[in-house]
Amino acid sequence: MNNYNFWVYILTNPNKTVLYTGVTNNLPRRLLEHYKNRGSSTSFAGKYYCYYLLWYEWHQYVNNAIQKEKYIKDLSRQRKEDMITEFNPSWKFLNEELFGSWPPSEVIIASLDGSESPKDLIE
Repeated sequence: MNNYNFWVYILTNPNKTVLYTGVTNNLPRRLLEHYKNRGSSTSFAGKYYCYYLLWYEWHQYVNNAIQKEKYIKDLSRQRKEDMITEFNPSWKFLNEELFGSWPPSEVIIASLDGSESPKDLIE
């Protein structure tokens, strides 16, 4: 049986005033994409500089991950904050847990245009 990895995640901006919820099959790569797109008016996360990870949850099946993403998006701001606080009481930016350092180096950011995964470059 195949093992699949899907992640539902919540990001915030440096001041922790905006929350963004998403789903992906490669969390490190997606965080790099959000970081690379910071300041871009073409996406919500880019426009509001959302690239700091506060909360994430693994799912084996994409349908479950999408269902959880929709559930979170329907929550009030307070309920989202409560969920984040239960998982991450200090609201620490969790990006370093995935990358070892943050912000990522330009080499890692440049890998988004190539075939290597960011995780391969980090380890």
